[in-house]
Amino acid sequence: QVQFVESGGGLVQPGGSLRLSCAASRSIFSIYQMGWYRQDPGKEREFVAAFFWSSSSTNYADFVEGRFTISRDRAKNTLYLQMNSLKPEDTAVYYCNAVGGFGSGWGQGTQVTVSS
Repeated sequence: QVQFVESGGGLVQPGGSLRLSCAASRSIFSIYQMGWYRQDPGKEREFVAAFFWSSSSTNYADFVEGRFTISRDRAKNTLYLQMNSLKPEDTAVYYCNAVGGFGSGWGQGTQVTVSS
């Protein structure tokens, strides 16, 4: 079974930046897509961004507004989310998700808090 581990969350001031990482616990030969989701307490988990492995195409939620960039290191089976111009409303637990020949998997989440 493949596990995914997120890192890079933390406390940042409004306007600041963070880079999240999501690493697979082992090599994966067939990934279809990986993505980032976020969830505030009491709210549903929402889509943030996706990276489609074979085409290298990306997709973002409307609220990203050009502030985030999703990328990957194919050799390391690692997904990244560069977040710039962070706003207090970006505060949430960020989760990575992967879909592939192995099925689907979620990470445990990493907390992002944007506050002055």
